[in-house]
Amino acid sequence: MDYIDYYKTLEITKSATEAEIKKAYRKLARKYHPDLNPNDKEAEKKFKEINEANEVLGNPENRKKYDKYGKDWKHADEFEKAGYNPNQQQRSGQQSGRGFSDFSSGDFSESDFSDFFNSMYGSARSSRSQSKYRGQDFNAELELDLVSAYTTHKQNLTVNGKNIRITIPAGVENGQIIKIPGHGGPGVNGGPNGDLYITFLIANNPDFKREGNNLYAEINLDLYTAILGGEIYINTFDGKVKIKVPPETQTGTKVKLKGKGFPVYKKENQFGDLYVTYTLKIPTKLSVKEKELFEELAKIRNHE
Repeated sequence: MDYIDYYKTLEITKSATEAEIKKAYRKLARKYHPDLNPNDKEAEKKFKEINEANEVLGNPENRKKYDKYGKDWKHADEFEKAGYNPNQQQRSGQQSGRGFSDFSSGDFSESDFSDFFNSMYGSARSSRSQSKYRGQDFNAELELDLVSAYTTHKQNLTVNGKNIRITIPAGVENGQIIKIPGHGGPGVNGGPNGDLYITFLIANNPDFKREGNNLYAEINLDLYTAILGGEIYINTFDGKVKIKVPPETQTGTKVKLKGKGFPVYKKENQFGDLYVTYTLKIPTKLSVKEKELFEELAKIRNHE
């Protein structure tokens, strides 16, 4: 039988403590468990190797024999009875009687390995095979528009072939990750399910720019209202809002509408603000009369 480096199998060093061995075994057993890797022969093979390594290194007595006798650790008791000393054998190289290599080549074959484990550690392996493992976590992405993210609503998702209905709180942000407990992969041997992590991708809105809980918008202001003043109506996510425009309002003027921004995530009745920037819109396709009036205004303005 070829030498198997059980420390390498469990991805630990020879100085690993019992706690570190146990932790490494649980991590790898969960990763390669057949229930989490259906129809994956390589994962199944790896799972068996991990369990085999744990049966040796996870048992202090077995580990001691393995560290002393290597691949022939299973025959340690026979070696001890025969007075075999592996260190002495290595020094002399010419020992009479039953030697180290005799046991490895003559008494056990590769096919006997699993039988050996079953006969000596069957009950322990059975007990450990019933260990509970937490299910795998799932990750998903969900695209929303800004209007949908403004209100709390329910939405159906299909995750790993299963339909689930989730509640999306108002105010969720682009790139935000929300955990849905228990909606990941199923647990093993009665262990808890994993969790579902949803990353939200919120598309840009042509009318509003969002920064945190605040919204920003640019509003075209006609020349006459900008000069003479007046009232305009603008759209918000909460309906139309009337704004009073002072006379002689300049382009680039900013107005803050308190509480008309985006809802604060999971804080009821709390909202950011809406900042409106006026952009002066110059009239086009002037009539002859309009041109005459503007020319008259220009003359008046120039003579002041």
